[in-house]
Formats: sequence, structure tokens, C-alpha cells
Amino acid sequence: MKDSRPTEDGTAIRRRRQCEECGARFTTFERIHMRDIVVIKKDDHRQPFDRSKLIRSVSIACRKRPVSPDQIELLVNSIQQKIEASGESEITAVRLGEMTMEGLRTLDSVAYIRFASVYKDFTEARDFEDFARSVRSVIEAVKE
Repeated sequence: MKDSRPTEDGTAIRRRRQCEECGARFTTFERIHMRDIVVIKKDDHRQPFDRSKLIRSVSIACRKRPVSPDQIELLVNSIQQKIEASGESEITAVRLGEMTMEGLRTLDSVAYIRFASVYKDFTEARDFEDFARSVRSVIEAVKE
């Protein structure tokens, strides 16, 4: 048995299948792979873009927050689409981090601060305070 349909954001095909031997059901997602993307790290070494690593990082930042796995998936899809649409096959880790922070800023302010604390390598409590203050002022300005 097989049931196929596009995901809500149209970036993948969702296939629901059933094992003919044991009857277990499972879901697979098939994505269009545009090109290999390489991430240039701060020390200049290169590694392949790993979507699951980005999902894991965003999920950690969103842990115990009112952010669903679908919202995380949409954020990562959006980032990946922007990278692929740029036409470039390489992206710096710095730019990837900035894109992730931009997405998290609109998704959840606490997750945004959590991600930023690792990304910006906060070393003391004052770093958190200063950053949280800047986030708070932006949020208040948007509400007005």
C-alpha cells in the first residue's frame, strides 16, 4: 500500500507505505536535491551542508518552547531554499548562522536568544543581558 502527496510547503513528497511482510507502516519524505552545498567553517575547512544538523540545532534552541516540529521544518526548508536560490554552491557558516537567527527571531524570541548564545559564543552573563535587552527593545518597537 502506498499513499503519496506533497508536503504542505511543497518542498517534498510524503509517501506512506506498509511493509508487505510484517504490516508495519512508515512514512518517507523525498526531496528534490538541487545541488551540493558546501559550508565554509570559520577555520576555512569545508564540509557538506547537513540539513539534519541544522534541524538538530534549531530543535535544541526551541526545546520546551511552543514551537512545533512542523514550524522547525518550515524554517529549515526556508533557509535551504534561500541558499539554493542564491545560485551559490558554498555558504559561510557565519551566513548560515545569521539566516538561522533571522528565522528564529520571528519564530520565538527565547529560541532566538538560545541560538545566539551559542552562535555568538557568549562567555558571561552580561553577554546574555545585553543581547536580551536588544531583543526586548526590537520586540517592543514592533508592538508599537
